Formats: sequence, C-alpha cells, structure tokens
Amino acid sequence: MAPAEVISGKTVSAQVRQRLKNQVMEMKERVPGFRPGLAILQVGDRDDSNLYISMKLKAAAEIGIDANHVKLPSTATEAEVLKCIHGLNEDPAVHGFIVQLPLDSKNPINTEKITNAVAPEKDVDGLSSINAGKLSRGDLGDCFIPCTPKGCMELIRQTGVQVAGKRAVVIGRSKIVGAPMHDLLLWNHATVTTCHSKTASLAEEVSKAEILVVAAGKAEMVKGEWIKPGAVVIDCGINHIPDSTRPSGKRVVGDVAYSAAKERAAYITPVPGGVGPMTVAMLMQSTVESAQRFLEKYQPGKWHIQYNKLNPRTPVPSDIEVSRSCVPKPIGQLAREIGLLSDEVELYGQSKAKILLSALKRLKGQPDGRYVVVTGITPTPLGEGKSTTTIGLVQALGAHLGRNAFACVRQPSQGPTFGIKGGAAGGGYSQVIPMEEFNLHLTGDIHAITAANNLVAAAVDARIFHEATQTDQALYSRLVPSVDGNRKFSDIQIQRLQKLHIMKTDPNALTVDEINKFVRLDIDPDSITWQRVLDTNDRFLRKITIGQSLTEKGFSRAAQFDITVASEIMAVLALADSLEDMRRRLARMVVASSKKGVPITTEDLGVSGALAVLLKDAIKPNLMQTLEGNPVFVHAGPFANIAHGNSSILADKIALKLVGKEGFVVTEAGFGADIGMEKFFDIKCRYSGLQPHVVVLVATVRALKMHGGGPTVTAGVPLPKEYTEENLQLLEKGCGNLRKQIQNALSFGIPVVVGVNVFKSDTEAELQLVIRKAKEAGALDAVKCTHWADGGKGTVALAEAVQKASQAPSSFRFLYDVELPILDKIRIIAQTIYGASDVDLLPEAEQKIILYTKQGFADLPICMAKTHLSLSHDPEQKGVPTGFVLPIRDIRASVGAGFLYPLVGTMSTMPGLPTRPCFYDIDLDPATGQVNGLF
Repeated sequence: MAPAEVISGKTVSAQVRQRLKNQVMEMKERVPGFRPGLAILQVGDRDDSNLYISMKLKAAAEIGIDANHVKLPSTATEAEVLKCIHGLNEDPAVHGFIVQLPLDSKNPINTEKITNAVAPEKDVDGLSSINAGKLSRGDLGDCFIPCTPKGCMELIRQTGVQVAGKRAVVIGRSKIVGAPMHDLLLWNHATVTTCHSKTASLAEEVSKAEILVVAAGKAEMVKGEWIKPGAVVIDCGINHIPDSTRPSGKRVVGDVAYSAAKERAAYITPVPGGVGPMTVAMLMQSTVESAQRFLEKYQPGKWHIQYNKLNPRTPVPSDIEVSRSCVPKPIGQLAREIGLLSDEVELYGQSKAKILLSALKRLKGQPDGRYVVVTGITPTPLGEGKSTTTIGLVQALGAHLGRNAFACVRQPSQGPTFGIKGGAAGGGYSQVIPMEEFNLHLTGDIHAITAANNLVAAAVDARIFHEATQTDQALYSRLVPSVDGNRKFSDIQIQRLQKLHIMKTDPNALTVDEINKFVRLDIDPDSITWQRVLDTNDRFLRKITIGQSLTEKGFSRAAQFDITVASEIMAVLALADSLEDMRRRLARMVVASSKKGVPITTEDLGVSGALAVLLKDAIKPNLMQTLEGNPVFVHAGPFANIAHGNSSILADKIALKLVGKEGFVVTEAGFGADIGMEKFFDIKCRYSGLQPHVVVLVATVRALKMHGGGPTVTAGVPLPKEYTEENLQLLEKGCGNLRKQIQNALSFGIPVVVGVNVFKSDTEAELQLVIRKAKEAGALDAVKCTHWADGGKGTVALAEAVQKASQAPSSFRFLYDVELPILDKIRIIAQTIYGASDVDLLPEAEQKIILYTKQGFADLPICMAKTHLSLSHDPEQKGVPTGFVLPIRDIRASVGAGFLYPLVGTMSTMPGLPTRPCFYDIDLDPATGQVNGLF
C-alpha cells in the first residue's frame, strides 16, 4: 500500500485566508467603510497566549479584519472581566469575540462563567453553552463551531472522502475539541464512537475507524498498527518529547505515531503544520461569517425598534386613561433598540433613564439626522397643541413611515402641573408615557436646579453679612483656614486671585492690600439680581423681606422668589454642550455688582464648583417614550417668557447622532414663533452650531378665530359659540396671524410646513381655508393633523410633508449679528418679528445698556421677555398689531446662560395659584399607589 497523502494545514489555511480576503473586499465594496471586527480579550501576560494572539492578529490583518487586542492585567477580578465582556458584546463594530484561555489572573475566575458571558452571536470560538447546545442537537446553521473541530472538518473535506455513512472514532472528549468533534461528525451523518482514558480495547476501536480524529494530548499514543488501512487520520495533538539532536533538546510530535501510521492511512495530517494553522484560519472564517450575518440584517443607521400598535377609542378618553392603556416597554430595551450601550444608560425604574454624555463622545463621528423645530401661531391661553403635534409627528415618522425619529421636549414645571395649565406630555393618543412620571419629579433635575439656585442665593446674603461684621484678617482666616499649621488656596480661590491680577499661590505671601481685595466682594445689595426659586406657583413669594431674624443683626432686604424654571441655572443646563461647558457657564453667572460697578460672579463667591456637583446628574438627558414606542428625550425646561423656552442642546445633539443621516429629531420651541422659535434660532442654534432643516408651524381654527376678533378664550370656561360653529369670515380675518408667523419663520431661511391641529368642532371648509391661506403665505405645505384622536396615523401627511421639506433648499441665517449694539438687536427683533414701529427704553433699561456695555456683555444675544398671548407687549392685542411702540422697562443679564433679557411690559416670574387649581382633583390610591385625577 502506498504511503498516506499528507494533508497540509498550511496549504489549506492559506487557501481559506485568500477566500476570506476576497469576501471581506466584497463586503467593503457593498458597504463602504465596513470591516469585520474581531476582539481578543486576554487576562494576564502568558508567553504562550501572547504567541497565539500574535498569530491571530497577523492573520486578521492579512485578511482585512479589524482586530482589537483587549488586555487586562493579571490583577483583574471576575467582575472586571465580565464588565469588559459586556462592553464588547454591545459594541456594534465587534462581530467576533474570543476570550484567550487560560485566564492568567491572580484572582479566582470561573472560566465557564466567562465563556458563557460572551454573546452567542459573537462567540466565534463556539465555547458558550448556547452554541455547544445548538451543535449537540444539530443546529449547525445557527451556531458557531469551535475552531479546531471546524478546521478538522475542513481538512477531511480536502481529502474528498465522504463523511456520510463512514465509521468515525474520536479520541478525547474535551469541550474544546473532542466533544464538539463528535457532534460535528455525527450531524454530518457519520457513525461516531468517542474514546477516552477509560475506554477498554482502544486499539480495537481505532482499528474500526475510517475517519480517526485524535485529541488526547498524549505523545504518539495511537500506534501505527492500530490504524485501519485507507483511513483518514486527523492528529490534533501538540506534544514535546526529548530529542538530543535538536538545539532545544526537544521536538514536537502529535498524538499519533506518525511514521508508522503514514504507512497504513490513506490521508494524514502532520504535526506541526496540520491542524494548528487551520484553527486560526477557522477563527477568521467564523468572524467573517458573523460579519456577513450582521450585514444581512444591517441597514445603515436603521433602528430595529418595536412599536406599539394603538387602538384609539371614540370618544377619546382622558389623557391619563390613554396613557395607562399602553404598557411602556422597558426603557432599557428602548435604549438598546436605538443604539445606546448599557454603560451609557442609568435606569430610573422601568420607564425612564438618564443617558450619559459618553454616548455623544462615542458617536462623535456619526452624521447628524434631520433637525425639525415645532412652533406655532400666537396661542390662546389653552395652548394650540405644539407638544401633541411634536409627539404625533415623531410617532408618524417612526411607527408609520419607518424612519428613525426622536422627540426632544422640555421637562414641565410642577407649577403649572398643580396650577391650572396641566402638564406638557402631549395629549390624547400622542403623548409621552407614563405621564405621571413625566409631569411630576421625573429624575429630580428641577429639584437639583432649585437646590443649586438657592445655594447661590444663600451664599450672596451670607457673604454680605460676613463682610459687614468681620475685619479683613478675620475673613481671610476663615476663607483660607489653617489646617495642621498649613494654609492652602482652593482652585477656585486661585482663579479669583488671578482675576484680581494677584499672581501668588502662597496664602502667607499676600499683602494687606491684596488680602483686602481678595476677601471683599463689596456687593451692592441694590444690585442683586439673583433670586430664590421654588417649583410651585406661590403668589405670596413674589415680594418678600429676608433677614428678619435677630441673628442677622438688622441686615434685612427686600427679595423675591421666582419659579425654578425661570432660574438662570435652568437656562445654563439647556444651553450647555458638555459638562465642562456647564461648569464654565455656572462660573460666569453674575449675581450682583460691587459698589464700584464690577460684576460679581458665582466664581467670585466660591460656589461654582459646588453648583456643578449638584448638577452633575441633571446634565444627563432623560429618556422616555411615546405611546407608540418612539424614543423621547425630556430634558431642561427654561421659562419660555423669561428664558429661551427650549429643551437642551445636549439632548438634541445626542438624538441627532442616534437617528443617523436619514433620521429625524423633532424638538419643540415654547409658545408662538415670535418667542420660542426666534429664541431657538438666535440663541439655541447660535450656541449649538446646529442648523435646522424644517419649521413645523402649528395652527388651530380656534386660535385664528380669536385673532380674527373672537371673544376672549379663558381656561376652565366653555368656549363661546363663535369657536364651536363655522364662521369663515372670522377665521379668514384671523389668518393674518398665521401669515405673520410663517413670514417670521421664513425670515430665518428655513422651509415651513403648517400643521393644522384639528378639533372636533372644526368644519372641512374652515380647515381648507387655513390650508389655502398658509400656502399663500409661503408655507411649503399645509396639512390637517388628527394625532390627538388617531396617534401617529393622524400625522402621516404632516410627516410626509416634513420629509419632503427637509430635502428642500434652505439658507439658514440668524436675525442679527451679536456684535451690534444692544439697542439695535432689540429693535431688529421688535420690528422684524413683532411688527413694532420702534422701541421705547425706560430709564432703568437705558442705564442697564450703559452698565452691560461697560461690563463687556454687549455682544450677548437677546432673549426678549414678553407675553406669549400677542405679537405685541399687550396680551389683549390679537391678530397682527402694527404701529405700536414696544416698551422696554428693564434689561437683565444671564451671563452664564449667555443672553441679555429685556423685560417687555409687565410679567411675573412667580405664577400664582388660581381659585381652583388642578391639585383639587389629584389624589393617591393608598391600596395600589396609583395616582388618580391627574389631567
């Protein structure tokens, strides 16, 4: 009989690698920039592991696989290894993932627990129990096979011998080779016997084998005479035996006595150069297979999201009933569906989560999606449904048109929630759920702002008190105390010294004059602009007197409370684009002036670092969901009159990355387009650097009739018949307001789509009139929306119009250059957006312009504090008032947030409770813990 043909693993593996290289090139051509990803996790620094890993990395580089060697120190604990595995499981760029065994750790680690922690769909080593179980029951097309047995099968195929019907013997039963080899041969229809150390008559069993695979780990244990003539012999063994003729004193042999076996077998693998090279090649093959499976399901930027199917009832139940009719999916599931990693998500129960800013850093290279802002005509006191439209539009884009779509909305204050307006979760079948969570504490952001704001207020009054009652040296001793005989400036104090041009770091080196400058802020009590806040409507805190306790030694002054969402800290939170930026903005906040007119900041007070600590969690956007299962960021809620009235820049930026190039982020600007939209463009977009694609302007027949001269609309009072019966003449007259707000939007160079929010009393003739007038005024399109009653289905036409508009040419521009004088910027807004003939500065406002220009704040954008119920300063002037002079009674500075806010007319920053507030209807069911009566 002729000697056996040698099956060269080197030759076969080279062929496999070339084939894989071609497949990878095809993948890259199909999806530009795509590369199969392999991660190799190593614990410790074993020499043999390093050698095997270097071979794998070299093979991956040759084929075009992006290989990542993750190395943990030998001090790594089991928990640390599992955490690393979890991260690699979630990494979408990793398609194959192996843990290099053995684990070289000084700590006890359960190897089986580690291998089973690898995601089965990435377990290209095939070592997890799930993959082993699938192999054992024959699911070969739905599992990964351990690389050595897989390589053995490839070598057998190279012989041309048919496995089906053959008698096969496997020597060895390890989980890595023997056991999976048995299953692999069995499901390829061989009759298989597994032998091991306890097998009697081993030679007799071997002699029956037409296919013999040996993985016993004993040098040359299988003798040549045992081999059945004509058998295929696959030797997996790697053993070292003494050999004095070799420089190393040893040589490598297999588990089979090669020379003798070669004379009886038809085919045989050598050692080395047989199975060894195939193991690495099969690892690469499995990685490429995994990448191909990924690409089969892969749609660039496309979420695999589970939407909820709504079953709207007629008549539409209360908002709370609708909210509870749909069980939210676990928020962790939603986070995974939209591409967030688990270590980027902090769960707050099952229905809400905070998203870490590390997500934005990870996604930095991703293209942004389409950016849509929802605004409205000048509203009635009831609101015209901007929030509902925002949610309905996102539901339509996502659940009905299959686009990645994200809503970004403000967090509501508890003031209106318990007052009369109610919450801001949307309504009907277009709302954020669960609405109780949305409208109440959520994750505590507003409470954190309340605490931070009031810490500043306390620091201001305390500093005035201590400076008035202590000498310079006493103040210095308390501000820079001696600890164990040593004094040390804090970082914040070093910054204050530098601001004073005192370039010293040794507290003992300051002169008497320098100590005086350092310790004396010399705050002018009449210049204090910083007020205390509370997230409750409380009219009796609008003006108060503080410091009446005897312990304050007569240092009392008039002060006030604002509602928390009017705090500058809320505006800072909304406009910051990173933790570092928030810290800088908090430090720049001006709370008062010194008696010499120098602005006093929170950094001067030494409180800026503490503020950042109080807000370290509040800066993370809150993730919730719509009724239909779309993602919603609920983050920040600056007052739309006093501040800029938009949700956070960070929420928008993260959402734009998550939706991808073809997705949509829909955000809402507070009140009408003259307020929220103008501030969105001129303040928020100026600081974010983001350019919007579409303006959605919400209009209602009800509000337009009011602008046409209809009776007063009052919350809690039934609507007069003019609003419930068809009246085309009244409606057409009121469409002037719609035309003006469309023109306001177009003045920024962005296409406008009008969404007519349909009420049940609206007639078709009225709706068509509004649509026609909107198009005549320059809207790219105008459509009816029934999202309140129908959910996303009722806003599909709007979504389609928005998609079309997002492709239309645009030339976004700001309304004014920030370098213009303060008065010029105010006048441009008043004349262009409101329709005023001019502005009238009252003496206090004139003095503030002089002061802020002197203090270096003149280049800040303008945030007009004006009523939302009219284009003018007078809430009674409806429609499109003209020829009026806009009175500016005062101007204040939110330097940290980054804007000046002129006060137009009279407004309160602390709303009061009405005669019958909402809380009369709210109660808790003590048996179930369920909130009842909310909306």
